[in-house]
This record gives sequence, structure tokens and C-alpha cells, in this order.
Amino acid sequence: MATDWLGSIVSINCGESLGVYQGRVSAVDQVSQTISLTRPFHNGMKCLVPEVTFRAGDITELKILEIPGPGDNRQCGDLQQTDMGIPGVGCQVGPSQNGTGKVLKKPISSSAPQNIPRRTDVKNQDVIVSPQQQCSKSYMDRHVETLPQSKGFRRRHNSWSSSSRHPNQVTPKKSGLKNGQMKSKDDECFGDDIDEIPDTDFDFEGNLALFDKAAVFEEIETYERRSGTRSRGTPNEKPARYRHDENILESEPIDYRRIVVPHNANKEFCTDSGLVVPSVSYELHKKLLSVAEKHGLTLERRLEMTGVCASQMALSLLGGPNRLNPKNVHQRPTVALLCGPHVKGAQGISCGRHLSNHDVHVILFLPNFVKMLESITNELNLFSKTQGQQVSSVKDLPDTPVDLVINCLDCHENAFLRDQPWYKATVDWANQNRAPVLSIDPPVNELEQGIDAKWSLALGLPLPLGERAGRVYLCDIGIPQKVFQEVGINYHSPFGCKFVIPLHST
Repeated sequence: MATDWLGSIVSINCGESLGVYQGRVSAVDQVSQTISLTRPFHNGMKCLVPEVTFRAGDITELKILEIPGPGDNRQCGDLQQTDMGIPGVGCQVGPSQNGTGKVLKKPISSSAPQNIPRRTDVKNQDVIVSPQQQCSKSYMDRHVETLPQSKGFRRRHNSWSSSSRHPNQVTPKKSGLKNGQMKSKDDECFGDDIDEIPDTDFDFEGNLALFDKAAVFEEIETYERRSGTRSRGTPNEKPARYRHDENILESEPIDYRRIVVPHNANKEFCTDSGLVVPSVSYELHKKLLSVAEKHGLTLERRLEMTGVCASQMALSLLGGPNRLNPKNVHQRPTVALLCGPHVKGAQGISCGRHLSNHDVHVILFLPNFVKMLESITNELNLFSKTQGQQVSSVKDLPDTPVDLVINCLDCHENAFLRDQPWYKATVDWANQNRAPVLSIDPPVNELEQGIDAKWSLALGLPLPLGERAGRVYLCDIGIPQKVFQEVGINYHSPFGCKFVIPLHST
């Protein structure tokens, strides 16, 4: 019986000291109780010697991995000492129903560990086998395991291949499981040889450098221009984003130059929406105000409109609703209002009246003169009815920094006022105070501006202001469109929904 197992591939476990050997059985000696393996592998590594021999006392466990080919006669060996001469484990064979076979539902367990069934195993399936192959199949079901990953002995997940199936074995009954498909999937997933796996890591940077992204996109764009098509996901295609107050449909091209002045503008500004606002000379601006006054836009109306717009801008600079609310009564802002004895000063007094009405502490500086303009007198009478404070001496101005300084000292005429002692003292006080400065309708000549402003507010149309004017804002004082046309200005309002808009230098 021992010679029947010659040629079988077995795995011999010799314990922790000697390890595990695999190979093909070349000789079995019942007298000396030895077994020899040819082309042996030790712990997955090929041995240097062509053949090794083991004694029965050194063997802890023996597993048959592959039975010889169909031409050999195989008996039902229990692989015990009387058959192979090596102590091992056998299989139990019970009497069959018809004397020639037996119905096997589950292999009988032994001292050897039993493998967990694989996906390709047929569970709870009746298989008709002959008495000669019953033990072999039961033994294989219990002891077939995957060999270590070495060349020539690596097994697939499918434990029963066509080469190891006995010719007298009956094909199992089909139970609806597609074994062919499962085997093909296992082979596709686990069937590659480990020698084909590269040892080096994949060079992602090197392979990415081989892809010329710019050339590919240029080829796509060239194809689209020729064919007239447009693909999705083009890198240069940026979806337009609109605000809630913008129109998506454009019926005609946008004309950003809606204001045209009769002479070449010395300086141009633009709004946040891109509209061009040219500057005008002081003579043209003075003529515009004169024509508007002739048509009913009197000085009183202009002063009121200027005061409202300037106070709105000042309230925004002071913090707006975050600063001016009932919870911040202890943080009442303080504004120093510096006015001269002219129309520019009357505009500042109007602004101070509106600020005082909005719970702002206003300190109005106005020098004493024997004769005042009627517009200034009228504005002072209204300002005296508010909570504001009026002073005529620089010494009465606060020593500590205020929240905002509004400058209305300078004007386009009356240049002699800059030589007055009160003017020089007021300018020195403003420059020493660290508060930001807002200038209302400042003059064009920078030499006439004694105080550097952070913001400047222009009326109607801006003048060509210099760098000392700071950031320029424009307010709408209510001049009708036909008044602009009468002085030769093609005008279209750039304000939109606001009365005060910022201007940017172009």
C-alpha cells in the first residue's frame, strides 16, 4: 500500500525545530519507518539538496496536497502505520446503501485541523463516491491547504482542480451555483504568479510628467473651434456668477462710458460696477450749480441735500448700526466739525445738525465774524436747537482724539483765509489729533488743503482731486439730467440705488 503514494505531493510538519517541508514522495520504507521527498522546499524556500528523508519520529503532521495522476491505482488507505508506515490520521468509511458507495454530507473530523470552506466549495451537497475514493476525497477535504508562496507549489483557492480529480469520481449534482463563474473570478483575482509582481514602487511623478496637459487641452480647443462644438469641463470655461441684483440676460452690450463732458477730463474715476465718471473743472462745476439754482435748485436745497449725504457717510464711517444702537449708549461717538465762514462751512453745519439728530456728540468750530453769510446764519439757528456744542476758539476743542474730524475750512475762493491765525491753529490741532478726517467738497489745488484727508466727498461730479484728498466719494445732490445737458454734459446717473458711491482712480 505504501507504494501507491509514490509521486504524491505532501506537506510534512516537523515541529518548530525542523519546520515544514513540501515535496513529492519518492520513497517510503516501512522497515526503517522513513519517507523521502524529492525537490523539497523548506519553509517555502527551495532546498539545496535534491532529496531529503524523514523519520517517523520527527513527523508531527503529514498532509497530502496532490494525488498521483489517473493512471495509478489508488486504494483507500487510512495513512496509518500499517499502510505507509508512518503514524498519521485516517478516514472513516461506513457501509454504503448499495454496497458500492456511500452518501457523504460532511467530512468526518480528525485530529488534524479542518479548513474553513471556500466560496467555491459546494455546501450541503450530496456527492456519490466509490468506496475506493471515499477516503481520499474525505482526506483531501480536510487537509488541502494553500502552500507557502513559492514557485511551483502555490495553490489557487479552488482546492479540487481537474488534474487532481479521480477518473472514477462522480461529478457533483448541480445545485444552482455557477461554479464555473466563481472559479474564473478566483483565477482572475488570485491567479497571477508572484514572480510577475514588480518589486519597485510605481513612479507616479514620472508617469504624470509624461502627460502634456496643455497640449491635450489645446488640441481639444482646436477641434471645438473647427467643429463649432463646445464640450463640458473645458478648463478655460468659467461659469458666470451673478449677484441677486444683477440681470442674467444681456439684451445689448453694456456701455460703461455714460457720462461725457465737453472737454477732455484731467482725471477719470470708475464706480464699483465699472461705470466711468470723468472729472470736471471748477469753472464747469460752478456753472452747473448756477444753472441748477436758476431752475429752482436753490442754495438752501443744495445745502440740505449735501448735509444729508455727508451725514449718511459719516454715520457709516463711525460704525453704522454696530456703533449707534440703544445697547451702546456709553459709546456715544464724538465728531469735531471744523467750518469756515463760507458756503462750504454752511454745508458742514448742515451735516452737523443731522449728525446731532442721530445721537452723535458734535463739536462745531466756527470762528467769530462781525458779518456772516445768510446761509450760515440760517444753519446756525437750526444747529442751536440740537444737542450739539458750538465753539469759536481752538482751545475749546477736545485734547483727546475724537472719532471723526469733518473738514469744511477750505474753499475755492477766499484764499486769504489761510493766513488767518485761527485757520493755522485749527489746522495744527487737526494734524495733531489722531482722528481720521473727512473733507466735504475740498478744493482742487492741494496747496489750499492744510489738512490731509482720509476720505473726500464730491458733489454731483468730482473735481480732479489729488492724493491728499484720500479716497473719493460722490454724492447725488439732486441736479436734473437736462440741467447737465444745458451745460454741455451728456449725463446718465451712476448712482443706481444709492445717494453716495465710492470712486476709484483709473
